[in-house]
Amino acid sequence: MRRDTMPNAFRPGAVALPPDQEALVARRQAALGPAYRLFYERPLHLVRGEGVWLYDAEGKAYLDTYNNVASCGHCHPRIVAAMADQAAVFASHTRYLHDGVLRLAERLLATLPGEIGHMMFTCTGSEANDLAIRIARAATGGTGIIVTENAYHGVTAAVAEFSPSLGPGVPLGPHVRVVPAPMGRDFGADVQAAIDDLKRHGIQPAVLIADTVFSSDGVIVDPTVLAPAVAAIRAAGGLFIADEVQPGFGRLGHGMWGFTRHGVVPDLVSMGKPMGNGSPLAGLALRPEVIAQFGAEARYFNTFGGNAVAAAVGNAVLDVIEGEGLIENAARVGAAFAAGLRDLASRHATLGDLRAEGLFLGQDIVTDGTPDAARAGRIVNRLREEGVLISATGPKGHVLKIRPPLTFSLENVEVFLTRMARALV
Repeated sequence: MRRDTMPNAFRPGAVALPPDQEALVARRQAALGPAYRLFYERPLHLVRGEGVWLYDAEGKAYLDTYNNVASCGHCHPRIVAAMADQAAVFASHTRYLHDGVLRLAERLLATLPGEIGHMMFTCTGSEANDLAIRIARAATGGTGIIVTENAYHGVTAAVAEFSPSLGPGVPLGPHVRVVPAPMGRDFGADVQAAIDDLKRHGIQPAVLIADTVFSSDGVIVDPTVLAPAVAAIRAAGGLFIADEVQPGFGRLGHGMWGFTRHGVVPDLVSMGKPMGNGSPLAGLALRPEVIAQFGAEARYFNTFGGNAVAAAVGNAVLDVIEGEGLIENAARVGAAFAAGLRDLASRHATLGDLRAEGLFLGQDIVTDGTPDAARAGRIVNRLREEGVLISATGPKGHVLKIRPPLTFSLENVEVFLTRMARALV
């Protein structure tokens, strides 16, 4: 059987579970089928969330340092109230006039460069990236797609074809070229080589798409790597899609969007997860000239994307980010988090390089300086026993991926560091 490439995956039968959890796992396998995965050697049965904490069925609290979905904290009362209030009044799609979706679009566009003038709504980041590819192909006449070698951009049929991190069981499309992650490499030259290879095979490049903190490639925060690659794809007649599903909405502590650190203005910007704080809300912002051809020949409609309830949630999320100073908090707490991990690394050789920006941190786990995915897995599971939720990423599976809710505090950092020290023993 092919090895499952998902880091930190639960493998049924690998460890003994209490009878009630064994029963839940069996029910899950019977009802949901074989493609779903659970986290951790011993899976968690979570029943409640509040702020940066999640609680299992026995009432044990877990510090959430992984979940960027609830970016404003689990069950934020202001966001929950906005959802409930709007659901009690009106909920329908975007083919009727409604102020909520317009306010959300206008507010989001106000955070973006002036060249980006339109906002479209979907339910998931996968849908947003799928829509981006459709629009880019209409605009460029090309089909070629360039991504990094361990990228994840979604699960639709079209997007899975350029999401290498899904593993060998999900083959890449013939129009897709992968390039190494820009860690100690000339990313612009690698993208140019991919462009040349596409053209050599008669494929016109359409897009370079990149998560602007290269989350699945191990978290890469160097702000100099992207601009040359964007210049290369544009010179070839293609477009740049900034996938902001993970780094966006203030997580990096430098404004709302990860791409701004790179000094580039994308042609399209995809958004998801934190946009709705757990509610299915995502979107695509783009330059007007990019959608001109697509808009002239096709109509776009999404039953739930941008509906009145989703718009109310999205507006509430922006209210919380602005009103609670969460971008500033990400910068301040993230800096303390990085300093604490570096101090811990001075006493534990297991902790290798740290790449950090705001509340997005990638901590290498090594043995004698060599990436060690097995040790990373053990640390992840020890932290789970200590009441801290985290996971691993990167092509070698040895990078601890740390991205807590933006409401994370200095006190929460101290809790993490104390428990991390115990997990490293």
